[in-house]
Amino acid sequence: MPARAAALDAADPLAALRERFLLPKGVVYLDGNSLGALPAAVPPVLADAVERQWGTDLIRSWNDNSWWQAPLRVGDAIGRLIGAAPGQTLAGDSTSVQLFNALGAAARLRPGRPLLLTDPAHFPTDQYVADAVARLFGLQVLRVPAGDLPRLLAAEGDRVAVAGYSPVDYRTGELYDMAAVTGAVQRAGGLMLWDLCHAAGALPLRLDELGVDLAVGCGYKYLSGGPGAPAFLYVATRHQAAFDQPLTGWNGHAEPFGLSGGYTPAPGVGRARIGTPPILSLLALEAALTAFDGVDMARLRAKSLSLTGFFLDCADTLLAGLGFTAVTPRAPHRRGSQAVLRHPDAYALVRALAEQEVIGDMRAPDLLRFGVNALYLSHQDVLVAVRTLREVVLDGSHRQPRFQQRETVT
Repeated sequence: MPARAAALDAADPLAALRERFLLPKGVVYLDGNSLGALPAAVPPVLADAVERQWGTDLIRSWNDNSWWQAPLRVGDAIGRLIGAAPGQTLAGDSTSVQLFNALGAAARLRPGRPLLLTDPAHFPTDQYVADAVARLFGLQVLRVPAGDLPRLLAAEGDRVAVAGYSPVDYRTGELYDMAAVTGAVQRAGGLMLWDLCHAAGALPLRLDELGVDLAVGCGYKYLSGGPGAPAFLYVATRHQAAFDQPLTGWNGHAEPFGLSGGYTPAPGVGRARIGTPPILSLLALEAALTAFDGVDMARLRAKSLSLTGFFLDCADTLLAGLGFTAVTPRAPHRRGSQAVLRHPDAYALVRALAEQEVIGDMRAPDLLRFGVNALYLSHQDVLVAVRTLREVVLDGSHRQPRFQQRETVT
């Protein structure tokens, strides 16, 4: 395993990208699928935003430093990573807010269709928002696994307004076929909305090419925009003129400084703006996105698959007989950018690993998740992580009482 890791890293064309991040020395960071590492470009941009743009230029920065254009400008930067032509992606607000507006607008785009489809294994927020939108618009939510969609659509496709799914299962890392799902929903006359939180910045995404209708995603996972970074919304050009979101605000008005009491939406994707944008967070996200400058997403995907595949191979060899089961699919075309193991002591193991400077996370009840960001991880990192996990299990250190006590964030 050490020789293989060394050979793979020596041949890695993306190895130099690690220098674009400020990673603590000695830490193996495998939680970028929850919070990306800090890009080196972010601190100086934030310092300038606080000290000069806010501190000195004050309110003039809305014009002089182009604060007002930030949601559209950052949106287009994200669009380049998700296969969206300019003018279709907007950054700002939270994923929950963007998801609510996208689902609500989709319902209005498909009047008379009473079904909203979502995955029973979807991230909880997606399910909560789907239920809230259904209550508001008089829809019925059907929780249908992606694999069962063809059967459901064959029977009730003409009643489906919108389907909201993620291309990557946030728990297991399983990757679904976006083209097949999108095509099936649209052939039935419904709209396809993708939650890209666990895909944007990790996979080559082709929203325009696939004809996706709507998409949302967060800025703090693989995009490394920082804790609570703004989310993004994609609205295909063909839907923008009729995009009627339930939550509107002055920023999305055609003449926001006309201060009219009636709402007239702005043209294009700008109508999806809501309230005053979180400028400091947007500028941090914009700086973080420069870590992708010049990066071929196909190469990034190839390295990601190499890292996750190597992780699973290391686990097979080093963790055999220690109670672990690999959950992430072995087939590369079915694997996102994380490797997941099942173990009854998952929580305590993750806590004990963190004390040894190997940082992953867990998802209830028994999953150890190891997120792979190919911009800054190496095969040597993966080997160290699995070796450390083996050592923790063999010496039983995870059984100490302090590792059994649940913290608020797992």
